[in-house]
Amino acid sequence: MVATNVKAETMSLMDKRSAVEAEMNAIIARLSQPGAPGLSGGLLNSEGFPRSDIDIPVVRAERRRLAELRNDHKEITEKIDQNIQILHSARLGSSVYKNPVNDDGSDTQTSSTIDTVASMTAQNVLMRHSPNSMDVDVLISRPFAMVDEIADASPAVEDGLQLGDQILKFGNVEAGDNLLQRLSSEAQSNLGRAVPVVIVRQGTVINITITPRSWQGRGLLGCHFRIL
Repeated sequence: MVATNVKAETMSLMDKRSAVEAEMNAIIARLSQPGAPGLSGGLLNSEGFPRSDIDIPVVRAERRRLAELRNDHKEITEKIDQNIQILHSARLGSSVYKNPVNDDGSDTQTSSTIDTVASMTAQNVLMRHSPNSMDVDVLISRPFAMVDEIADASPAVEDGLQLGDQILKFGNVEAGDNLLQRLSSEAQSNLGRAVPVVIVRQGTVINITITPRSWQGRGLLGCHFRIL
C-alpha cells in the first residue's frame, strides 16, 4: 500500500513538473523572441533611460515568475527523487515468504515485488505502461541543463536543438560537477564529429546528434546551457 501511494504521488508530481516546464518554456520563448531583452538583458537604452521598445513591467513580471518556477521545479524534482529512492528501497527489500502448508504437506514460495518498477536508480527509472494500469512507460531522468539561449542558423539549431530543451546527456556528459566546463570540453574534443545528445522536450525524451563546428557566430554550437 505504501509503495502504491508513493507511486501515485510520484505520478502526480511528474504531471506537475511537466506543467511547470511547459510554463517555463513559454516564458523563455517570449523573453527570447527577436527584439525581446532575453532572460537577463538590460532594460535601459544606451543613454540610461528605460527602453521604449519593450513593456518593462511585463518583462520584470515574467522574469520573477520564471525564477519562481525554477524554484518550484527544483523542489518537485527533489521530491520525485526522494520517492524514487523509497520505491527503489521497497523493491530491493521485497522478500520471499512462505505460504501456509498445502494439503500435501508442501510449502509454496511467492516472491513479493513491486511490479510497476522494472529497474530503478535515483536519477534514472524505467516504468512500464499498459492501458489498464497506473504504470507509465517513460524514462524518469533528471536533466542537468536547459537551453536558455540559441542563435539562428547556429549548429545547434540546424542539428535540431530548440530553446527550452533540457539536457539528459551530451556525449559523455550526464551530471556531476563543473558541467559547463565539461560541456565545453566535450564540444571542443568532438569538433566536426557528431555527438549523441539525449534531451527532454515537452515531457518527451528525444535522441538527436549535434556536430560542433565553426560557423559565423560565437562558439561551436551557438547556444547557451543553463545548469539546473
